[in-house]
Amino acid sequence: MQIKPLTCAIGAEIVGVDLAEAVRNDDLFGAIRETLLRHRVVFLRNQRFSRAEHVAFARRFGELEDHPVAGSDPEHPGLVRIYKSPDQPNDRYENCWHSDATWRAAPQFGAVLRCVQSPPVGGDTMWANMALAYERLPDTVKTQIADLRARHSIEASFGAAMPREKRLALKAQFPDAEHPVVRTHPDTGEKILYVNGFTTHFTNFHTPDRVRFGQDANPGAADLLRYLVSQAYIPEFQVRWRWEPDSVAIWDNTATQHYAVMDYPPCHRKMERAGIIGNVPF
Repeated sequence: MQIKPLTCAIGAEIVGVDLAEAVRNDDLFGAIRETLLRHRVVFLRNQRFSRAEHVAFARRFGELEDHPVAGSDPEHPGLVRIYKSPDQPNDRYENCWHSDATWRAAPQFGAVLRCVQSPPVGGDTMWANMALAYERLPDTVKTQIADLRARHSIEASFGAAMPREKRLALKAQFPDAEHPVVRTHPDTGEKILYVNGFTTHFTNFHTPDRVRFGQDANPGAADLLRYLVSQAYIPEFQVRWRWEPDSVAIWDNTATQHYAVMDYPPCHRKMERAGIIGNVPF
């Protein structure tokens, strides 16, 4: 097993490993998990495993979950199909910096994503290290956001293009979740900046110590949220991965955000993702 860091901030390629073997080999799986926590996202190429092995490997991290909007493989619950085609030119819900499913009360711990079919050019995915993003914030901002909490919404993201009745039904099934703006990583104890494309607003900003006049709250709070979300855009916190068929990315969804670059129509791009259930942020 060789580990090749891809940037100074985030990401490493693992060479000489068969993920199908890691389903049965505790030592190998432990080494992969340790590498994941250290580098935030790890990549492997030439992983020709079956869908059943994909699900079995991901389940070693924890139980899997389906997605209420993106379709899953009917024979392998927990394996979400992210299939793009030239017939979907406006299907662009991925090209936004986000952490998966933060609209859930317990967002995903991580994911295992395998490329089935890639475009000849384009279709890369980018990841950002949100532990480093928090670490590099000015101390004055860290103090300002230490106790803030924020709402995350599936209604305002996946539900936005739905008819009103369907959108409201989706929100009834998945009410907006509230999470700390700065969460603690359950494995490493690090502080993570935890706002992204699913975040709509702060829920406890309007207090006497923060708000002198109405403008401090609006647009003051919105400007602060926009500033925090934009930290994922900084190239020094990022890594970019070029997909090929049978390449795999495994990422720590607690400590990262990602962005699927939609620069490839009219082409096919087929990905399959196993999302791992996480814990309630604290």
